[in-house]
Amino acid sequence: MTVTGQVVMHEGFVRLGFFAGVLSVMALWELSAPLRKSRISKGRRWLGNFAILILNSIIVRVLFPTAALGVAMFAGSEGWGVFNYFSLPPWISVVLCIVALDVTIYYQHVLLHAVPVLWRVHRMHHADQDFDVSTGGRFHPLEILLSMLIKFAAIVILGAPALAVVIFEVVLSATSLFNHSNVRIATRVDRMLRLLLVTPDMHRVHHSIEPDETDSNFGFNLPWWDRLFGTYRAQPRAGHENMEIGQRSFRDVKQCQDLLGMLAIPFVAGESPLAERAEQSDANKERS
Repeated sequence: MTVTGQVVMHEGFVRLGFFAGVLSVMALWELSAPLRKSRISKGRRWLGNFAILILNSIIVRVLFPTAALGVAMFAGSEGWGVFNYFSLPPWISVVLCIVALDVTIYYQHVLLHAVPVLWRVHRMHHADQDFDVSTGGRFHPLEILLSMLIKFAAIVILGAPALAVVIFEVVLSATSLFNHSNVRIATRVDRMLRLLLVTPDMHRVHHSIEPDETDSNFGFNLPWWDRLFGTYRAQPRAGHENMEIGQRSFRDVKQCQDLLGMLAIPFVAGESPLAERAEQSDANKERS
């Protein structure tokens, strides 16, 4: 069996191995060179954040046993999707599909902020009052299910090869851990990394309590989409060490950091960043 076949066959182990490896590296990096001081007990936050991660993993495995890989293999066997109509070299199809899936995730993220009902679900991710590697796995189960369905649709439309899907899933989880990490990276190195990859400093701006900063830097893997579509913001106004993380509507530690409180966030009141930003704009106009 080829290396590609081995990777596809053992997709679950490959993903778990990369996830555990990146998580361990970033956690150790945070301990040795943190950028920000923790505002909330790390033990309490990690308990809640990893509990939601485990819950999501169980839900996905129960509802979608073969997940995205199964969809890709089925679409390929049926000849569905754009890339099944062209005879491109396999490596070109893989690269193009990874890029196409990445821009799909970018637009999905924008929609999660722009559509009020979707924001109610997504804001659980933003209600974390600190920002570290555990934040990279903190998503509401409803958001995970929605994301899976959007990803399935994209895979079928593209006719994405199974190998492209496996690589994308591995990279997506790894970069989510990386770009949510509380690590100190030299400014010069960060500037160079941003040409090819979303860095922690770039993504941290997106977790600012300021609405206009929250509605920026939507990319997860590739940094190009934010620049291309006008949603890029280089730095937070208050600086990375002084900026406030989270949401103004959610400051209660129990609600924001404990599992049951986190699961309830979509069903309680709270303004969206877009609504708050509109109010800020109107206030600025009145003052001027």
